Amino acid sequence: MQIKKIMTTEVQYIEPSTTLKEAARLMKEKDIGMLLVGENKRLTGVITDRDVTIRAVSKGKDPNTTTVKEAMSPQCLYCFEEETVEDVATNMSKNQIRRLPVLNKSKDLVGIVSLGDLSSRGAEMAAAHALHSITEHTRH
Repeated sequence: MQIKKIMTTEVQYIEPSTTLKEAARLMKEKDIGMLLVGENKRLTGVITDRDVTIRAVSKGKDPNTTTVKEAMSPQCLYCFEEETVEDVATNMSKNQIRRLPVLNKSKDLVGIVSLGDLSSRGAEMAAAHALHSITEHTRH
């Protein structure tokens, strides 16, 4: 089964010029820990709640004026909508990540896939394997 069959298509991204305060507000409002960063449907990075706290707040940066660009992770792993669920789960496991942005062949952002998507939409074994690998790595 291809990832495009199970991915979440309602993807919101924020611009790099957004303040950390606004990014944190959006994370709280949507009850998520990661936002995609991009412009014109092009993915330029991700920002997580951990990025906000570790890369900015813990260093005394003002969340009212510090931008997402200053704290985001510019390197962003992703997958393509045509990839198989098994390949994506293996990628998540290998890279110790729980979510991947999904791009089309033109590299436009078209969705996001999480371990939760894998486990609740027909790819339980792939999700279980990836989660086991991720949690095993975390314990060591």
